[in-house]
Amino acid sequence: MRRGEVWWVEFDERRPVVLLSEGPSGFRAMQVVAPAGADISGLGVEVAVGVLEGLPFEGVLRLVFPRPGFTPCTWLTTLSRDDLIERAGALSPAKLSEIDDALRAAGQGTEWTPAAG
Repeated sequence: MRRGEVWWVEFDERRPVVLLSEGPSGFRAMQVVAPAGADISGLGVEVAVGVLEGLPFEGVLRLVFPRPGFTPCTWLTTLSRDDLIERAGALSPAKLSEIDDALRAAGQGTEWTPAAG
């Protein structure tokens, strides 16, 4: 289990996540969601993930930019190893760099702890 891997997990239904880091409380991960279908520039950023990363569909990692008086939903979550059902694939180094840029832009930081292999 490494940073940049795409895994299936069971929330209210089976959904894909991208592992971002590992810490004492588990894996920091982000859910893959459907694209917004509208221009969200100025509000947030979406990083496309899909078939090339091992998924059967095209989706995005969506991060919303912070604004005063507004708590953005970024689809970040913490998971244990037991939550990870099945590995779907992995992101390229270029895609990981794109995610790092999006996390910084959304004020989420990129302090990574390498996930164990």
